[in-house]
Amino acid sequence: MIDIEKVLELDQIKEIWEELALTARAKKKIRETVPCLSESELQVKQRETSEARLMIEKGGNPPLVSLAGWKEWIEISKKGDCLSPSQLEEIEKALVAVMRLKDYLKRCRQYEVSLAYYDENLDCLEEVKETIRLQIRNGRVDDGASKLLKSLRSDIDRLEDRMKEKADSVIRSNKECMSDTFSTYRNGRLCIPVKKEYKFRISGSVIDKSATGNTLFIEPTAVSKYFEELQLLKIEAENEERRILYTLTVMVAEQADIFEQNMKMMEKLDFIFSKGKLSLEYGGIEPGINTERKIVFKNGRHPLMAKDVCVPLQFEMGGEVQGVVITGPNTGGKTVAIKTVALNCMMAQCGLHVACEEADICMNSNFLCDIGDGQNLSENLSTFSAHITNVLDILKKVNKDSLVIMDELGSGTDPTEGMGIAIAILEELKKSGALFLVTTHYPEVKQYAEREKNIINARMTFDKESLKPLYQMVIGEAGESCALYIAGRLGMPENMLQTAAKAAYGMEIPEDLSKAATQVLQKETSAVIKKKNLSKSKSSKKKQELAEKFQIGDSVMVYPDQKIGIVCQKADEKGVLRVQLPDKKIWINHKRIKLHVAVEELYPEDYDFSILFDSVENRKLRHQMEKKHIEGEEIRLEE
Repeated sequence: MIDIEKVLELDQIKEIWEELALTARAKKKIRETVPCLSESELQVKQRETSEARLMIEKGGNPPLVSLAGWKEWIEISKKGDCLSPSQLEEIEKALVAVMRLKDYLKRCRQYEVSLAYYDENLDCLEEVKETIRLQIRNGRVDDGASKLLKSLRSDIDRLEDRMKEKADSVIRSNKECMSDTFSTYRNGRLCIPVKKEYKFRISGSVIDKSATGNTLFIEPTAVSKYFEELQLLKIEAENEERRILYTLTVMVAEQADIFEQNMKMMEKLDFIFSKGKLSLEYGGIEPGINTERKIVFKNGRHPLMAKDVCVPLQFEMGGEVQGVVITGPNTGGKTVAIKTVALNCMMAQCGLHVACEEADICMNSNFLCDIGDGQNLSENLSTFSAHITNVLDILKKVNKDSLVIMDELGSGTDPTEGMGIAIAILEELKKSGALFLVTTHYPEVKQYAEREKNIINARMTFDKESLKPLYQMVIGEAGESCALYIAGRLGMPENMLQTAAKAAYGMEIPEDLSKAATQVLQKETSAVIKKKNLSKSKSSKKKQELAEKFQIGDSVMVYPDQKIGIVCQKADEKGVLRVQLPDKKIWINHKRIKLHVAVEELYPEDYDFSILFDSVENRKLRHQMEKKHIEGEEIRLEE
């Protein structure tokens, strides 16, 4: 059995929603929330969500609390048991929370929302709250809870002080017998530490001894005569404390019904306000609810996707349009589109706002879907078998008030048979009267949708230039053959495209695909030539720049030795040139020299640089060779 909430990702919405609630009952109610089937009831739920969101936006978050322990405390009081001071203190805090929530709701009446008048159903039990506040403090019954308790505790304190004085007096009088200088309590008795060998020097009863046995803890006789009186005072004080606790517990028990009413109302408000908080989380709006079998989304979004990532969905169906067949490229957003529609419809019927700018949603008796590969390993079902099993289950449950979504209709088997099954499924859905959205790649299914009344095509847009999906739905148009188009754009030869088209459709390659293939080849050829020319142009330009950077005859500074030389050969394409130093000629990269004095400032325009750079023999031979050819002679350049 397919889990619709998990497939449509409503379970993830509920997880976020549950985190926004504080009380255990509200969290449980969120987990158990299902689509509402009553239009009037749903209108109330949607209004509550809208009012809760408005109050949060204008008045801030309501001062709700978790109510942990409330039920247990009320049950204790109703049974006649006694509440502890700490439990009573928590009850007082709970009543303070009720008072604050009541004040919050009263303040929000100015926004003219009916939810603010829920304060009338809350009772902060001012008398009970104030009585507990005065009698219980810091986890104990306060001294001022009654005159008798105050008097008894004063007597106890006074008697304990007197006993302490007596013990200290014995210690001071017998310092040499003591192993320490202060008294201590052992087994509830006030004792003094006496060295073992002096135990007979001190009048009193041995109450305890140290681990070594060298010290005895003795209750002096002067102290023990007060012990019985102290115990009687403590018993009286304890009885008075218990009387006060029982009195307060009875007060709580007498108001148990009001406590339970407060608890239920706060849990209800916690649930309602959690819907308002959730709406703010994803920027939702209250949808219109209709019974005309019509669904309209303006700038719809998937609520789990970020606004800056999600491409808004424009969608409309109903009336004459019973079914929508969506086609388009893989990863083009078809599945996200149908899930966005179904999820927002399901959320709306749960009383939640939808992630849209505007929405009008019909009531659906049930939501049926077949998305994902559906493979069931435990039952040894293939992808196709699992799909068909699920589809047959859908066809058993479907009725005229259903909303059905199916992804990759007829996939997972032989394409010809899969196409036939897909059309058969669409026929059954059409007969049922349900609204349905399906995605497919079969061209025959697109043709079927064009022929059939009440069924229309829709496509997910695709950028043919960048070869990227645009994730936008266009209703009324069938998707194009993007696979062949992409292959053509990516450079598949025309003969291969022709073969593919004939195998797929039994026809010649469509003109736009042939054109695409030709264009891409032309573009690639043009790009290669352009790249080569550009590279050649860049290389030539770079060579020219390097050659012109230094001229023959320029006086340059050679680094890092900082020697002065004269350029005798221009730079090549790698930027290496030749420099005449006083004692030798060197090859050096242009980056290691710096212009010292330009040639035009050193030499006349027609100066013969061979005087500087050639040997006498070379110069003489060059002059001779300019007049006639001399067999067996050559001019040798210096290395």
